[in-house]
Amino acid sequence: MKKNKKKNNWIIIVTILAFFISLLFSSLSQLLMPKVHIILGVIILLFFIALGIVFDMVGVAVTASNEEPLHAMNSKKIKGAKKAVNFKKNADKVSSFCNDVIGDICGIISGSAGVAITTTLSKTLNINIFYIGLVVTALIAAITIGGKAACKKIAINNSHKIVYRTAKIISFFERK
Repeated sequence: MKKNKKKNNWIIIVTILAFFISLLFSSLSQLLMPKVHIILGVIILLFFIALGIVFDMVGVAVTASNEEPLHAMNSKKIKGAKKAVNFKKNADKVSSFCNDVIGDICGIISGSAGVAITTTLSKTLNINIFYIGLVVTALIAAITIGGKAACKKIAINNSHKIVYRTAKIISFFERK
């Protein structure tokens, strides 16, 4: 009974978290994209694609890693190792947050950024928005899917390093 309640709490928390993170990212994207130069718009778009790829890689690495090497690092009191063990123990939640919350939000934001870029390009180049939209959408999908595919192998082969480095970065920002 307690496990189901805890699982339901996580679902509620991750849903609310996804809403607010999406709200923040969408606000930034919708406020910035129409006002920036096309090159800066493309850089912002690539940032969101890269962010989604990196978080996907972390989610896969946490799922693929084993606890033993992380426990060994923790027993040697290596900074960040305790957090890495915690990540692995909560791999389902970490993976859900990284792959689903951040990854999916970045995908959605990339799409809306692509619309802004498509509109600007169509007006600037005086080309039908339909054709520009097809190319921009296909490029976003190809870069995202190709990047995630390439990083999955890296994540699986270097899972412990990725989990540890991610934990180390996060523990740097945590309050003591």
